[in-house]
Amino acid sequence: MLHGPTTWMWAQACELLEQAERLHRRFFQVHRLIASRPAWEPPVDIIETSDAIIITVVLPGVSPDAITVAVAEDSLVVSGERTLNITPDTAVIHRLEIPYGRFERRIQLPPWRLNPGEPNYANGCLTIPLFKTD
Repeated sequence: MLHGPTTWMWAQACELLEQAERLHRRFFQVHRLIASRPAWEPPVDIIETSDAIIITVVLPGVSPDAITVAVAEDSLVVSGERTLNITPDTAVIHRLEIPYGRFERRIQLPPWRLNPGEPNYANGCLTIPLFKTD
């Protein structure tokens, strides 16, 4: 085996990468993602028509039973949890780009009166109609 500068630098780089991965696993463990505070906000579309405001919240992979919709003061609040269905002790996570854990999205409502319609959950999207009243 050669012990030149290239071999030494490669060994140092590999050691640094291993240290970085250990630190990453230590500080970003899966069980830390499950917290009482919201960990992420789902994206929304808000579209106004002549008689309603239609809010669509993108929640793929979230069970409809895990979603709560409430009106709080002058906001619509959509909250819930997306769970990671693996056992961290028996799995190695190579990449985790999809947000997991508690989510909450607060949407400021306009000052006029709105009557909420029946929410519809289809294809990973929750659609909430808010009908304008006179």
